[in-house]
Amino acid sequence: LKEQNPHIKIQVIEGKLISSNTLELLKPFDIVVDCTDNFPTRYLLNDACVLLDKPLVYGSIFRYEGQVAVFNWKQSANYRDLYPAPPAPDAVPNCEEGGVLGVLPGIIGCLQANEVIKIIAGIGEPLTNKVLLTDTLNLETRVVKFPNRNERNSIKKLIDYDSFCGLQESKKNMDLKEVTVIELQQLRENGEDFQLIDVREQYEREICHINGEHIPLAEIPHCIDKISRHKKVIIHCRSGSRSGNTVKWLERNHNFENVYNLKGGILAWADQIDTSMSKY
Repeated sequence: LKEQNPHIKIQVIEGKLISSNTLELLKPFDIVVDCTDNFPTRYLLNDACVLLDKPLVYGSIFRYEGQVAVFNWKQSANYRDLYPAPPAPDAVPNCEEGGVLGVLPGIIGCLQANEVIKIIAGIGEPLTNKVLLTDTLNLETRVVKFPNRNERNSIKKLIDYDSFCGLQESKKNMDLKEVTVIELQQLRENGEDFQLIDVREQYEREICHINGEHIPLAEIPHCIDKISRHKKVIIHCRSGSRSGNTVKWLERNHNFENVYNLKGGILAWADQIDTSMSKY
């Protein structure tokens, strides 16, 4: 960034945003730009900006679609006016789990930067009380208005956002069964009978793979009969996130008791087993 613009000042803050530190971290800044991909942090940033009376430039992406909005600018609507309640845990995967078209973060990031410039310069009309929706597959963009429900009045303090989004209860109710890449290698060396399923997309498999069957994530609900119930089934993806959610979904919706997630995914395999493997 400094190579592109040597006049900017960049302050790196290491650590995680949590309820106990967010207000102090945001206080010195005039505008907050939300580039996160999880609901607890989105609600945390929104509530903090309402309490501090700071504008929040919001952006989100999923696969081929993106959203941009400006919240809490001159008492405008905030994130809770658009989304009063979070979705159920695991209902909406994050970018790592669901994947995203490579150019989309740049498109949405530029639109967010545009909103920041408009606010700073006092030009144009910021995206307040409306959200811009972009679909990169058909190049459609539209702006949808939504009402200011004055949800700001319900925000009195920062709360436990993992609990608010149901993450703690979700974790409590279902522990993920996992197999390490070392254990997978031992299963292979011992000649044990098991089923290995890759839930990544085809283009990912073309970069690197560890054999096994290929059933892309979106096809899993239509391929239940291809998944064994009589031997150990190990499911993997790039990092273990998508496959972990697949394991939980199969257990919850189809009563599988023999499915395991490959911990760390194919990245762990490349780090610990085959260091010559391409990584992405």
